[in-house]
Amino acid sequence: MGAVVGKAESPRSLSISETKLEAKMVEAMQRRAAKGSVMKSFNSIILKFPKIDESLRNCKDIFQQFDEDSNGAIDHDELKRAFSKLEVSFTDEEIDDLFAACDINEDMGINFNEFIVLICVVFLLKDDQNAGEKKVDMGMPKLEATFETLVDAFVFLDKNKDGYVSKSEMVQAINETTTGERSSGRIAMKRFEEMDWDRNGMVNFKEFLFAFTRWIGIDDLDDEDEEE
Repeated sequence: MGAVVGKAESPRSLSISETKLEAKMVEAMQRRAAKGSVMKSFNSIILKFPKIDESLRNCKDIFQQFDEDSNGAIDHDELKRAFSKLEVSFTDEEIDDLFAACDINEDMGINFNEFIVLICVVFLLKDDQNAGEKKVDMGMPKLEATFETLVDAFVFLDKNKDGYVSKSEMVQAINETTTGERSSGRIAMKRFEEMDWDRNGMVNFKEFLFAFTRWIGIDDLDDEDEEE
């Protein structure tokens, strides 16, 4: 049921809605990147895996609340009602775009790991809209702190602050450590391939998030639920 990251047999073409959403994500990330990142190395991101893992797994209760028919996926109407409960003021078109972009396996439902990615993208976009004002409040303070960590991690990887992570940026990020040690370029390539699921040589925030859920095992949690 989980999204396939870095394992697609061929690149999937982007729909118009996905292209529009990607443009918004890139612009939001570029503005966020101007603030810099507290991350000092890729190792510092890895050290946060356990805490991020715990926080995202706790999101399961929220997912189940929004999955009103308990079929393991949030459909389009359930997502609209979820946004209303979260007091997230997106237009119907924006919700449509998010749904299409995050329903990676195109089964007309948002499963758990897709939901995490979707909510984190919402956090980025809403926080960007509220720049200079009160930070967005989705009523999930611990989860929002985790989302901010994920945004910060992407900013660290995006060395030229263009809203994407390239292969060379990934190599540079993994080679940077506080101790001056250099990690294997092979590791960097493997991590990059896991993120670049459409194989266009550039990773956007959504692709990064899908890869991250697999790195910490959220996708495995999704599979466990299917077996029950």
